Amino acid sequence: MKIATHLKSLAAVSLLVLAASGSQALAENALPKKIEKIALMVQDMSNPFFAAMTKGAEDAGKAIGATVNTQDAQLDLANQNTQIDAFIQQGVNLIVISAVDEAGIEPAITRAKAAGIIVIAVDTPAKGADAVIMTNAVQAGEKSCDYLFKQMGGKGQVLLVDGTPIQTIIDRINGCKTVAKNYPDIKIVGQQASKNDRASGLAVTTDMLTANPDVTGIFGMNDPSALGAVLAVEQAGKSGQIKVTGVDGSPEAVAELTREGSPFIASSTQNPAEMVRQAVKVAQDMVAGNSPKEKTILIESVLVDRNNVGQYPGW
Repeated sequence: MKIATHLKSLAAVSLLVLAASGSQALAENALPKKIEKIALMVQDMSNPFFAAMTKGAEDAGKAIGATVNTQDAQLDLANQNTQIDAFIQQGVNLIVISAVDEAGIEPAITRAKAAGIIVIAVDTPAKGADAVIMTNAVQAGEKSCDYLFKQMGGKGQVLLVDGTPIQTIIDRINGCKTVAKNYPDIKIVGQQASKNDRASGLAVTTDMLTANPDVTGIFGMNDPSALGAVLAVEQAGKSGQIKVTGVDGSPEAVAELTREGSPFIASSTQNPAEMVRQAVKVAQDMVAGNSPKEKTILIESVLVDRNNVGQYPGW
């Protein structure tokens, strides 16, 4: 009886091994032979960051002879789920996604990959994606805040204009707070979340300034929110008192850095178009049988300020 049981166990294990091998082979065979249809999924097209992504996708698609279909989630996870299902029906080969919800999008990504679609996340992680290409967000927060604190003379009260709770934004805020530990006379006295745009950046900064009138520095976790903070500072008549920095290196930030008398003094850069170009390259490599050695590819952030903005190539 023991021998029979042992043989049955071996047979069961063998079947499991074969099934696993078959599944792996099926997954490998499911990859497209060529990237002909690219789907780009952005969080919010009203943000110029994602418009720059679209240009990067179109450039990359043109270079390899692929079509590009861009969809705007309007910061809604349900929209991204629906969009992925539509892309599966359309038979796209590659989905490049800036996810609204890193964990919440995983089931939809799993469906896409089961349909033989390569999925690359950009700007922020997405669970289940084949790879993620993003700015070194911690570094971006560190550089922007280190510059801000230095320009404040290493002392004073600071506000943080936060954003939606995705990993990229969390990392920028954490980077800022890490740097703050090196400045014992810098006190973070307020932190509120915007909706990542100028209007909500204005609203939350106005509220925080009312409660903290002695603030001398503000960090906005992206340029739209930082520029909203600039409006709040100017409306409060505190342009000579408060300095503001952001993250993105956007065209709007560049224009603001050249505006005489603006409280806005610097932005840590991102390169949204390059993220998408690299995503397409990774997908091309996967089609050729070369899976990415690193699942997370970080793009360096550099600081743009009033002194070097003339040399910054921009998006």
